[in-house]
Amino acid sequence: MRAVIVAAPGRVAVGERPDPTPLADEVVIKVGACGICGTDLHIVDGEFPPAPYPLVPGHEFAGEIVAVGTGVTGWHAGDRVAVDPSLFCGHCSYCRRLRGNLCTNWGAIGDTVDGGFADYVRVPAANCYRLPEGMSYSEAALIEPTACAVHGLNRLRLRLGSSLLITGAGTMGLLLLQLARVAGAADIAMVDREASRLDLARRFGASLAVTSVEAAQAAQADGYDYVIEATGVGAVAQQAFAAVRRGGTFLVFGVAPAEARLQISPFAVYNQEVTLLGSMAVLSTFDPAMRVLRSGVIDAANLITHMVPLSEFPRALQLARERAGLKVQVVPADPAGGRRREK
Repeated sequence: MRAVIVAAPGRVAVGERPDPTPLADEVVIKVGACGICGTDLHIVDGEFPPAPYPLVPGHEFAGEIVAVGTGVTGWHAGDRVAVDPSLFCGHCSYCRRLRGNLCTNWGAIGDTVDGGFADYVRVPAANCYRLPEGMSYSEAALIEPTACAVHGLNRLRLRLGSSLLITGAGTMGLLLLQLARVAGAADIAMVDREASRLDLARRFGASLAVTSVEAAQAAQADGYDYVIEATGVGAVAQQAFAAVRRGGTFLVFGVAPAEARLQISPFAVYNQEVTLLGSMAVLSTFDPAMRVLRSGVIDAANLITHMVPLSEFPRALQLARERAGLKVQVVPADPAGGRRREK
């Protein structure tokens, strides 16, 4: 089969791999669509420590089951599924406390074992979710990032009528925006440097869409009840933290480089009762995310802007690096045969 192989940091190409064969508790999926995430860029660049090399990346994917392991029940060839990439050990102290996303032996399909940028991928049957009737593979490949956003908002515990600032109007920021609207945020400000993304933020319900944190602060003099940092840029996180109001909550959602630092005054945290949170990946939110997408709360059509053949993966990677559009998806088949063509 064809697969994107990251042989070592900076060395990526579409090559050949043997077709996978399922173990007793596994299924093999013919990939229908797989989204490119910022983590994939980090893996290609050697900036994601858990990733081994060589590796087939890709953790946002959906497709059709084509082979079933001998011990698998309830799944058959032809079933359409999305896959939660999470691989938790189940026996460490965090797993036993139902905090599997913090698993001591954490792994993920596409991050630590071969993933969905391929014609076929082998996955645990337990990680599969049956797709609703009428949901395309392209839409279903958005379930995983939506699940991350759902977990982030679960961590935030947003109060009705509150104010919210989100830095970064990429796919994740716009997912968070749409979910926050239905969760009850009354005033949502969005910060991004690109006008087209801010236009979309307004369409999705942002009450303010501006190009700097300073401009957002000027519109809310006493700060925001909640601030979500979704860029992964250390300098932006520093600015965003200053926009939290007294008694407010700051959520680090974007994936910053490990060496990035946030300077915080312990006295200010104490005196202003600021809550500082992190949100790591997915935690029992895959099914809620699928139901959210099925309900129409998320505008998938305007988030998926590029669908690129697997054979042209380097071009898809470049589109993602250049922030051209929003979600870039890779499809093993010709995207002309799917729900939409590349824009």
